[in-house]
Amino acid sequence: MNRCVIIGGAPINDYDRIKKLLREDDFYIACDSGLKHIEALCISPDLIIGDFDSYEKPNTDTETIILPREKDDTDSFFAVKEALKRGFDDFLIIGVIGKRLDHSLGNISLLLYLHKLGKKASIADDYSVMEIISGHAEAEDCYPYFSLLAVDGDASGITVKNAKFPLENAKITAGYQYGISNEAIKGKTAEISIKEGRLLLVKVINE
Repeated sequence: MNRCVIIGGAPINDYDRIKKLLREDDFYIACDSGLKHIEALCISPDLIIGDFDSYEKPNTDTETIILPREKDDTDSFFAVKEALKRGFDDFLIIGVIGKRLDHSLGNISLLLYLHKLGKKASIADDYSVMEIISGHAEAEDCYPYFSLLAVDGDASGITVKNAKFPLENAKITAGYQYGISNEAIKGKTAEISIKEGRLLLVKVINE
């Protein structure tokens, strides 16, 4: 199936950069105030979801799911579950990292949720692209920095090659996050392998 792009209401300042990540055949779900980004991104939502506590419900023929304001799932989490019901396996989530740290951390947990289900997913904001990794992953030298963060318990057997700060059979825990601001060697791609656990890989685009 095509990729599902979920659009939240957190600020997006560099629309041109985000637009470069979009594809012609993407399926777009706008979550509540994520609708404010539609015009600048030059897209039309295929589905609108929200409780509309932060944005006026649009008068449109586009399929719309109205949620109660008091619920367990955030609008973005409900959107992910709805997309899964519709058979999507590939996700790009934008507009979900902002001033509210609680919301930002909650949205990062969407990546953990999707990774456990074996789905491909990433979050992009004005500064980075992030994904949950296990096994093997790469960080290209086009990114000035990349970081490895323990967000789901300990990860061990971590090896990083072709990087300024290589690792060999290392361990990263939530209590000691030393895998921040590494750099791929110029002209090479950093190779990352993890024997046990999962890490959040953050590829930094802008400081």
